[in-house]
Amino acid sequence: MAHMLENLGGAAGDASFVSARQHAWHRLGTVLPKAFDAAQAMQYAKLGGWDVRTVPLQTASSIDADGVTAGIDVPDAFATVRTNPATGKVEPLGVVGSGYRPVQNEAHAEVLNAVVDEGGAHFETAGSLRGGRQVFMTMKLPTTMRIGGVDPVDLYLVALNSHDGSSAFRLLVSPVRVVCANTQAAALRSAKSSFSIRHTAGATGRIAEARQALGLTFAYAEAFQAEADRLIEQPLSDVQFKQVIAQVWPTEATSSRTHAADERLRELSRLRRYSPTLSEDFRGSRWGAYQAITEYVDFTAPMRSRRAGQAERAERAVTGTGPAVKTRAFELIAAL
Repeated sequence: MAHMLENLGGAAGDASFVSARQHAWHRLGTVLPKAFDAAQAMQYAKLGGWDVRTVPLQTASSIDADGVTAGIDVPDAFATVRTNPATGKVEPLGVVGSGYRPVQNEAHAEVLNAVVDEGGAHFETAGSLRGGRQVFMTMKLPTTMRIGGVDPVDLYLVALNSHDGSSAFRLLVSPVRVVCANTQAAALRSAKSSFSIRHTAGATGRIAEARQALGLTFAYAEAFQAEADRLIEQPLSDVQFKQVIAQVWPTEATSSRTHAADERLRELSRLRRYSPTLSEDFRGSRWGAYQAITEYVDFTAPMRSRRAGQAERAERAVTGTGPAVKTRAFELIAAL
């Protein structure tokens, strides 16, 4: 199941996912008719009342000299567990160290809810992945940019949390092209677009600190628009475009790899000239070149499996190699 959404029952509506106004590509979970708040995120995405906690970790049972069966404690290691909101059963999520402190889903939502109260943002999606090990929530920020006065770009604030010790609590800013719903993971050279909080005893206090740091979001939006407008005004020759592609996708000098590289360049050049999602005003510009690369990465680039469908392609665009490739392309084009 490529989307990795947790399913707490047997039907599509039992998926731990909620979205505002429209279905996501996987068409699972609950769709609410309008934007929702933190309490509704907990209810409809089935994220409330998990009570994530740590318990001592033990190895397999052993029999002592008296014939008594008992587990063996593992020093300085703990299991994170939760109470399943559907069954009420206690379930393991991961293995962590003694300094790990859970960040509850309610606290996760509280950070974003503060933005709703002060900035006019609203919840768009929420859900859990990989059996509850990871949780995400997104909010649409109130400012819509217009790149070159034509291309509309919305900003989303994404909050990611893990309950298995695999990552910190993270806040990310992601611009999205409305015309093709293509999440852009471009990293600006001079703008901070993320904030991380470790799962330690001071995590709750740092969430409050993160709330203050969210003021950077709007500076990021302004910086992104200024940079994009600059790229629109600057042309990019075919030779420069080919040089960027060669640096984004370096290849070894073998016949098969050279053939694949030639095919990639042809497709990227085609998208740059003829893609219907790209405005005619942008086709010869640096911005147009960047948009051609993002479209190729998310919608056209070959998948490893020939049977891969849109679900696998969407997952790669968000969690796989796609964001790193797009970031590298953006940096190279901006630096020319």
